[in-house]
Amino acid sequence: MRPLSHRLVAEFLGSLLLAALVIGSGIAAQRLSPNDVGLQLLENAAATAVGLYAIILVFGPVSGGHFNPVVSLADAVFGGLAWRDVPGYAAVQVLGCATGAVLANAMFDLAPVSISTTDRATLAHGLSEVVATAGLLLVIFSLVRSGRADRAPAAVGAYIGAAYFFTSSTSFANPAISAGRMFSDTFAGIAPTSVPAYVLAQLVGLAVAIPLLRLLYPEPAGSPAVVLDSEGTSR
Repeated sequence: MRPLSHRLVAEFLGSLLLAALVIGSGIAAQRLSPNDVGLQLLENAAATAVGLYAIILVFGPVSGGHFNPVVSLADAVFGGLAWRDVPGYAAVQVLGCATGAVLANAMFDLAPVSISTTDRATLAHGLSEVVATAGLLLVIFSLVRSGRADRAPAAVGAYIGAAYFFTSSTSFANPAISAGRMFSDTFAGIAPTSVPAYVLAQLVGLAVAIPLLRLLYPEPAGSPAVVLDSEGTSR
């Protein structure tokens, strides 16, 4: 396993690029298709799906490519990540996503920081985040625990791209990206008042996924594998 410092750098950079990808493609979609929200969402989802796949491939061999505190927590539950490393992972994931939001704003000649005013805290959105997060963890750890971790980057990208459309919340499924997206008042933004509800729902999704994974995959196949992330990777 790589030194913790190397893994934290990878998690920071991956989280930064994830947020820049999600927010930047949302800004581009608004400008390219100003009168068609459905097309904006499709463009945002497609860019996120393929970009996430690439990011996981780059950083997964170093840190596991989590970019998501709930993925790190689940990995610790299943013994893939030391519990003592979880706080560091979570801290750099949040910092990376916030930095990525600032970078995305700057790349599109916007104010570096603009606090989002998009209120997303509804019951339907909360339920969607439970489903999105639980589903993401099932995708990742079913592959990891069945010896198919090499397929996780593509599977995670595909799942997140699909979840943009089958969940009303557009599948944040990640406390770090939820926090980072506060700093961009654009297509992908979320109001700070909505973030606690999203994080709570994502933790509920984690609590749902763990017993399901223990039931479906009680024993890992082969040697310990690594994981992935956001908005979820392979290690």
